[in-house]
Amino acid sequence: MVSVVSGRWARGVGRVLPVLAGLCFSGVVAAQAVTSDAVRAAFEARFPGVEINGVEPTPFDGLYEIRLGKDLVYADAKVSYVLQGTLIDAQSRVDLTSARLDELNRVAFSSLPLDLAVKQVKGDGSRKIAVFEDPNCGYCKQLHRTLESVDNVTVYTLLYPILSPDSTVKSRNIWCADDKAQVWKDWMVGGKTPPEKQCDAPIEAVLKVGRELAVQGTPAIIFADGSRVNGAMPLEALNQKLDQAGAGK
Repeated sequence: MVSVVSGRWARGVGRVLPVLAGLCFSGVVAAQAVTSDAVRAAFEARFPGVEINGVEPTPFDGLYEIRLGKDLVYADAKVSYVLQGTLIDAQSRVDLTSARLDELNRVAFSSLPLDLAVKQVKGDGSRKIAVFEDPNCGYCKQLHRTLESVDNVTVYTLLYPILSPDSTVKSRNIWCADDKAQVWKDWMVGGKTPPEKQCDAPIEAVLKVGRELAVQGTPAIIFADGSRVNGAMPLEALNQKLDQAGAGK
């Protein structure tokens, strides 16, 4: 996956937090109830200027989840300690951090501006994905080479030029083409440069949606069930995910 934003919240605070391999909060939480608002206030007091998107208790007593953009960190009730890393349920062996991020990143497929997408249909088109893509993204081209072997799928490409000024030019030329889908395929699979074309392309509108969904790199794949995968996928995994998403939507 090509990304232009690291998303690592630690940059915002100068990487000064202690990142701990494990935490034990026995005796840290006072007897009185601690609210998420209190944890938020404590975090803001220690790290002014860091934007907090939400605070929730975790299944681990005294440990709170703090959402910072698309990242999660964990803290005790007084924010005396902060952990940046993966929280795992030791009994079930479930990666709670990954599961929570998947939940937070889920998108209602019907809410996407599919009318602003380049649409390609293969077979009966019954399986659907929407993909934020930069035309100069190598991993996007890899994804399209894989899609050559995928049948019964509709691909909605949301042109998302974030890598270079030339990405914006190519996105405009592709959108303004008489046959958008063919010109897009010719470029991504065949390497044929899109011919110069002028029109009112909805590039800024798509960029706005992508920012609202915290799309920071390409390709960003959104499946019919709202789940997301960042980066190109191998053929078997892609087919399996398409089937699962179609059954679960």
